[in-house]
Amino acid sequence: MSTLTELLSPDYANQTAIVIPDGGPTLTYAESRTQVAALAEMLKRGGIRAGDPVSIVLPNGLEFLTTFLAVTWARGIAAPLNPAYTAEEFQFYMEDAEARAVIVPPGAHPAREAAATLNVPVWEAHLDAKGLVGLEPPSGTSASVSDDAPQADDVALFLHTSGTTSRPKGVPLTHGNLTTSLGNIVNTYELTPEHVSLIVMPLFHVHGLLGATLSTLSSGGTVVIPPRFSASSFWQQVTEHRVNWYSAVPTIHQILLARDDDDGAPNGALRFIRSCSAALAPAVLSQLEDRFGAPVLEAYGMTEASHQMSSNPLPPGVRKPGAVGMGTGVDITILDEEGAELPEGMRGEVSIRGRNVTKGYHNNPEANAAAFTKGWFRTGDQGFIDSDNYLTLTGRLKELINRGGEKISPLEVDAVMLEHPDVAEAVCFGVPDEKYGEEVHAAVVLKGEVSEEALIAFCHDHLADFKTPKKLYIADTLPRTATGKIQRRHVAAHFRE
Repeated sequence: MSTLTELLSPDYANQTAIVIPDGGPTLTYAESRTQVAALAEMLKRGGIRAGDPVSIVLPNGLEFLTTFLAVTWARGIAAPLNPAYTAEEFQFYMEDAEARAVIVPPGAHPAREAAATLNVPVWEAHLDAKGLVGLEPPSGTSASVSDDAPQADDVALFLHTSGTTSRPKGVPLTHGNLTTSLGNIVNTYELTPEHVSLIVMPLFHVHGLLGATLSTLSSGGTVVIPPRFSASSFWQQVTEHRVNWYSAVPTIHQILLARDDDDGAPNGALRFIRSCSAALAPAVLSQLEDRFGAPVLEAYGMTEASHQMSSNPLPPGVRKPGAVGMGTGVDITILDEEGAELPEGMRGEVSIRGRNVTKGYHNNPEANAAAFTKGWFRTGDQGFIDSDNYLTLTGRLKELINRGGEKISPLEVDAVMLEHPDVAEAVCFGVPDEKYGEEVHAAVVLKGEVSEEALIAFCHDHLADFKTPKKLYIADTLPRTATGKIQRRHVAAHFRE
């Protein structure tokens, strides 16, 4: 497979491709392919040209998946966004992606406000009673249609990843990047048409989109896509739709464990459980395997690598708790600060190369210069490789906060807090959290009268909920180094104590 047009293969025409639970439609591969092709044609007639970025602001469901594939089949660039963003955030991400259109659900939405500000045409997606996805194009749009098919080097997906600066970085991924990654995932987990995956991760992230959904469809399997993760209905959906695997962040695994008996969780229903996007504590891995009777395979992924880079293997392969496994069709090495490869067991920066890896950040030569060394992409994570070639991560070199798999730039949060007229200094940091892995806290020095509650409310107005600090420390001063600099890790340690 070299482009996403080869998904929904006619080889599986009568196989069930997509199930929308709780009364939603069920589509075969043939039905899905027909819908995607029709919407791709509609997008082209509506003016979408090869290389046009299209922001997609839709929740998990048939509308998202069908329009996402339609954009890529039309040679557009799908740029999914978190529907929970504020209008201010939508405006930034659309502008940075240079969006030529945006696809939104019916009704009022902050994305519509952002699109109006930027003069970006709005398409509305809806699902009819027959299970057909429709698109309402902007009024007065009509264009001739090109028959040019997507090429492997065409950019198909554009996502943003938070960096150690306040400006998130745009990551363009080609059809070739994505199909390489899908092949790696299918091979790692030996996926076949017999496999059914329950999608619990958001489709606007590579974990949910590639790690669980498109990988299943590329193998002829079935995806069950509820609108959101619901612990109370999870096991019912597993049983009803004969689900045999799912992939999630540790937060979701822990929620399912906490409710296991109340929800009547079975033992032995799943072929395997996959964990990715944040570190899984070995104790939790052991509890999952004991309670649910399935091997837990921890993997390692990131946006710039089209998701998966390494994974623990299926049985009878060795699963090492605390390790993220071996490279899965991806070369992995450990580099020192000068770019030299380090020997077995030595800690340094985890670095990768492969056909799944982006060729570089969008319009960001400084970030590209820092990220690539002698053909290796530096992940910003610290780790080591053992004598069995298994990778263990030991920390993050970048100062991201990892809240349940959501990567948050602390400087982005700092910048918002500093917009408040009564805030003189602000430093955001992550603190350990049992549920989410890390939670967002911040320390501020004031120059006026304002309460902690008012500052948090101010952040809510400018940031998505998951980025908003859950606790603020109001202080007279912030700890500094001998040279007067504020170092985030020192501030975090001071206020945690």
